[in-house]
Amino acid sequence: MKCPICNIYLGKSIIANAEVDYCSRCYGLWFEEGELEDAKDEKDRDLRWLDIDLWKDPARFRISPQKKMCPKDRMPLYEVQYGDSNIKVDLCNLCYGVWLDRGEFKNIVVCLREKAEHRILYHYTKDLLEEAWEIFSGPEMLREEILDFLAILKLLMYKFAAQYGTLSRMITSLPR
Repeated sequence: MKCPICNIYLGKSIIANAEVDYCSRCYGLWFEEGELEDAKDEKDRDLRWLDIDLWKDPARFRISPQKKMCPKDRMPLYEVQYGDSNIKVDLCNLCYGVWLDRGEFKNIVVCLREKAEHRILYHYTKDLLEEAWEIFSGPEMLREEILDFLAILKLLMYKFAAQYGTLSRMITSLPR
C-alpha cells in the first residue's frame, strides 16, 4: 500500500494496540475498518463509550481537495469532519478505511476528552440509559456494550461527586 500524500510504501506500526500502516515521510496513519475506534478505546478507556459515526451522513462527504487515493483500493478518499470538531479525516467508502494526517489521532483523542469533560450531569445520565439499552440491543458485542456502560457509570459517579460534593459525602456516609 502507498501513502495517499507521498506515494511511498507504507510501513507497519502499533498504535494503542492496533496494527496500522504509516508513512515514514509525512507520518500519516492508515486505519483499516474498525481499527480507529479500537485504537481510540485502547488509548483512553474512559472514552470507549464516546464514538463518532463517521459514516452517518454521506451528504457531508467531500472528495479530498488534495486528491488523496485510498492506499488499499486506489480510489479517491472522501474528506469528512470528525463529529463536531474541526478535525477533517479522509475515508474510503469501499473498504471503510480511515486516513489520518500527522497528529490527527492525538487531536481526536484530545477532542473526545474535552467533549467528555464538558458534558453536564444530565447528558451522562442520558448516555448511561442509552448504553444500558444497547446492552440488550446494541450494535457491538455484549462484552463491549457492558464495558461502555461501566465506563459511563464510572464517569457519572466522578461527575456527581464533583458537582454535588456535599450530597455525595452524605450518601457515602450513610450506614450500610
